[in-house]
Amino acid sequence: ARPAAAAMAEELACCVVSISGLPDSPEPGPGPWSCSGVVLSRGPGLVLCQGAVFAPFLLRGPAAWAQPRALLPDALQPHLRVLVLQPPVGTRAPTRHLDASAVPQSPAGGLQQHEARLLALVPCGAFQQALVQAFGRTEQWRFGGEVADNDPRALHWFAWLRVPSLDTSDGGWTARASAGCLRKGEGLLACGSPFGALCLDLFLNTLSKGVVSNMAGEENALILTDARCLPGTEGGGAFLPSLTGPRLVAVIAASFCWKGAEWVGLTLLCSLAAILRSSASVLDEAGVMVPPVPGRVAAVQAGGKRDPLAWAALVECGAVWGSGVLLAPRLLLTCRHVVEAGDPLRVTLATGLGRDAPVLRGRVVFATEESSPFDVAVVELEESVPGFIPPCLADTFLPGEEVSVVGFGALGRACGPSVTAGVLSAVVVVAGRPVMLQTTCAVHGGSSGGPLIASRSGRLLGIVISNTRDTGVGATYPHLNFCVPITILQPPIVHYRRTGDPGAFAALNRAGEGVRAAWRLQRQPGPLSKL
Repeated sequence: ARPAAAAMAEELACCVVSISGLPDSPEPGPGPWSCSGVVLSRGPGLVLCQGAVFAPFLLRGPAAWAQPRALLPDALQPHLRVLVLQPPVGTRAPTRHLDASAVPQSPAGGLQQHEARLLALVPCGAFQQALVQAFGRTEQWRFGGEVADNDPRALHWFAWLRVPSLDTSDGGWTARASAGCLRKGEGLLACGSPFGALCLDLFLNTLSKGVVSNMAGEENALILTDARCLPGTEGGGAFLPSLTGPRLVAVIAASFCWKGAEWVGLTLLCSLAAILRSSASVLDEAGVMVPPVPGRVAAVQAGGKRDPLAWAALVECGAVWGSGVLLAPRLLLTCRHVVEAGDPLRVTLATGLGRDAPVLRGRVVFATEESSPFDVAVVELEESVPGFIPPCLADTFLPGEEVSVVGFGALGRACGPSVTAGVLSAVVVVAGRPVMLQTTCAVHGGSSGGPLIASRSGRLLGIVISNTRDTGVGATYPHLNFCVPITILQPPIVHYRRTGDPGAFAALNRAGEGVRAAWRLQRQPGPLSKL
């Protein structure tokens, strides 16, 4: 369990920002609008939040987001009232009443209320470039939140607020860490207030746990996490747990992501270090001295010593791509539907992706029949992977244990494999033998064939087959997915490696009716089916 002081550290660094026109102003304007924010410094008092929350008050309207330079206060309507709302130090119970005309009242009454003024709206160029790198326009990516989905051009803008009442004589900067040192699969804590200033007594500074799923851009300016966030948390913080306490590493940019019509179930973050670099001139003009962001910190470690990324591979067959898992220097498992086109196979190791990454050729030595409940293919590589350390295979499955999935879903080869975490939600057993695993990890198209790993032991549990889609409403459920247990595949793999006879896998086509019933969603169209 986390100490109470550590749990409070993220909450005390976070807040809600509310913007509205003054009631007696000749231009009262719309509002209030609100989002989450982070208190970066108490000497001087500085708050950072998303820039999109100021969109309704821009004098030039959305066209202002197109410029590459910072927007100063004169770019907005005059007479704005900006409030920073926090729980009192040491407790979440409110002690001061809010002005009802400024923000929505919560049933429990007041909170700490700080008047703030805007220093500038600043675009983060490194984050903007990373967005282009990671998310192809042809794939129709969309990002949602309280304001951001109104104009995607505002996604890389952030707001700096000066809050004099946060100044303290011994105040300093919130503990920070550089995103450039993050590793995929590393744990993160996200802190924000769902729905902004709505029902602050219920939602202020709530926490969500996840992992670093993927990264892109200069020094990881863009980060994806599977920590689940809701609209209104934009502007909140993402913290890296460490032995010395949590450190702020990124700011929530968008709580929802869609790829075409598919909800991806990941949260988009912008590196704090990238924002600080983009804001250097603005902060310098304001007389703010920013201490350097520390590099690598001693993080809280979990899981086995072996690197699951070394087992994952991108498998391309013509225009189709998916994931695979290496079991030996020349042996790879993937899904039948990834390779069934019959085109030449291209296999790229997850640890070698890049412009000059070596591409290995492979041939399918066995693929299950379409009528088989197990959607599996076995690939022999033409060359051995040098220095490959094979995974340890699991022989037991514990419902509720922490697991992770590595695969090329969502971003494809643009940023290498993504890592998502969850629990083993169900083990389907037929005649005393596990025949299907279900998890709560976020799984997307392109993850098929990737490894499912026990987070604590690092053992390979199985390979991912698919997530679930409700064909009635067209909704995809990334957190309900299905895997073939490695115990189903291990005996024929051992036989094949000993004899070289692909017939060792023929038993996968002769599964009994009980097994076929367990996997019936894969083979039968209906209101709920697998992709």
